[in-house]
Amino acid sequence: MEPGITWYDVLDVLPGADPARIRREYEAKTNLLRPELISGAPSNVVQAISRAQGMLDSAWQVLGDPASRERYDVSIGLRSPGGHLREPGSNPDGSGLGLGPRRRRARQQVAVPDVRGLFYHVCLEVAARRNVHVTTVRLTLHPMPVEGLVVDQSPQPPAQLQRHGELTIYVWHPMARAT
Repeated sequence: MEPGITWYDVLDVLPGADPARIRREYEAKTNLLRPELISGAPSNVVQAISRAQGMLDSAWQVLGDPASRERYDVSIGLRSPGGHLREPGSNPDGSGLGLGPRRRRARQQVAVPDVRGLFYHVCLEVAARRNVHVTTVRLTLHPMPVEGLVVDQSPQPPAQLQRHGELTIYVWHPMARAT
């Protein structure tokens, strides 16, 4: 898992989301990766889909079980050991989980995040956290109106990039089904 990305980000749910919402998001994203939608896809797409499915399964394994979810929330500082969600900025280490104001540093190099296998909007959030601009290249001529999957990127991780630098991502969308 890339630093700064939580299982909540992978499933696109907030930490306080109810279990039914988490399950719906897991199933919706998994549904985009069905075998009939990827038949004939290039090898880099199949590789990204396999990676994405692994991330989705891991997120579901952690967040789908209440006890596992509570332990995870405590481990990342979202929940106090007593079970209550923390207020933003109230993390014991003072980090605030990156939800509070940040200091800006000019010309700082950042590690290029590995966003391959992530869904497009999660990729945008990760890039925004690193102050990196994203250029999108769509690989599908007629994409379905669903969120795409990042299958490649330039520069490749773990390269260094100037903050506010440019990250080019290649997004694949499931092909429209024949009716």
